[in-house]
Amino acid sequence: MNLEESLQKLFSLHQFGIKLGLEKPKQLFNHLSNPQNNLKCFHIAGSNAKGSVSSFITSILMEEGYKVGLYTSPHYVKFNERIRVNGQMIADEYIMSFMNELNEYININEPTFFELTTAMAFKYFAEQKVDFAVIETGLGGRLDATNVIDPIASVITTISLEHTNILGDTLKQIAYEKGEIIKRGRKSFIGLLTAEAQNVLINKANSVNSELYNLREVLQINKDSVTLIEGSKKINLYSTPLIGNYQLKNAALAIHTVINSISFKSYRSIYSGILNVIKNTGIQGRYEIFNENPKIILDSSHNEEGINNFISEFKNEKDNYNNREVIFGVMKDKDIKKMLLQFDNIFDKINITTFEYERAATIEQIKDIADSIGVKVNLIPDPVEYILRFKTETGKKCLVVLGSIYLLGQIKSKLMNKNA
Repeated sequence: MNLEESLQKLFSLHQFGIKLGLEKPKQLFNHLSNPQNNLKCFHIAGSNAKGSVSSFITSILMEEGYKVGLYTSPHYVKFNERIRVNGQMIADEYIMSFMNELNEYININEPTFFELTTAMAFKYFAEQKVDFAVIETGLGGRLDATNVIDPIASVITTISLEHTNILGDTLKQIAYEKGEIIKRGRKSFIGLLTAEAQNVLINKANSVNSELYNLREVLQINKDSVTLIEGSKKINLYSTPLIGNYQLKNAALAIHTVINSISFKSYRSIYSGILNVIKNTGIQGRYEIFNENPKIILDSSHNEEGINNFISEFKNEKDNYNNREVIFGVMKDKDIKKMLLQFDNIFDKINITTFEYERAATIEQIKDIADSIGVKVNLIPDPVEYILRFKTETGKKCLVVLGSIYLLGQIKSKLMNKNA
């Protein structure tokens, strides 16, 4: 198979959907001689901020001089973005080689897209002999294909109601699912969680003799900054290249994790790691300024908590514009009603759209929900053309493209092609 055929076959595995469980992934990894057993991993789970915290951890480790593998999902424009070593995407040639090697196994055993991609990442990182691998869960934690590793540290960023049809419909149930990445005798780190979720994770850590580090106990939140207290050392964070006050908390969790997990050489690596996070990891879609005038912002907030964080930050600049619009598309298993209600007093025009993915909410589904709560929406079947027209307008205007990473990725890919 050439590259196109390899990717076509890989993406065709989406037909097998999401199959949570570890039996089939373990069978696949065993077929590859369990490359994950040769990796020193940081394992990251959470409802929001997984990508940001993973990227901050990776960047700090790189600035410390380590060779670091980073596995995230989904990608924006190109599949290769999911698997990186020191910021460099996995090569096309490796993808082809891997898919050809596994061709017969795939035909017989029918692994899912995520299982096979995870196997590719583990094998690639092992062969690249990375010093550390930063592994982001796909969905949940307990039955996620990544949960075969024995990490040096497990990190749970945030917990909110999401994927309730799969993970449970209470914070307690979701915390349990994500908390199952905490391993016996290994360190675990938690972000600023609600008391209900926090208690579940504390109990889990105690039950497996995991030393648990709670960010809440060492983080001082100031008006426009945060202070992380590590013993006698105070680390002050005033900004990051990822816009938003909430990113200061994500950066603090990453710093707290790295400092307490490995032999740390220089605090200078912390600041350079935070400063160079985009360059070192290629992270996209976090309050990303796509165009300056008129202002176009891309943000992958995809659930109620994420939207709330985005809007809290956007309020700081919304009065700069006399016209504010949003283009919104999201997965159908999210709480669309609560997200739309947050838009109502922020944007002058709420545009809704959809994207190519089996779990995407259709325009009609979002419209029905909007009608039921009295939120006026405008239907946009072609968001790319809408953005291109908006880009030619003058005046103090702002357009926010908000929602699923899949939506942003498809839009950004088409915009890049149009520009090319």
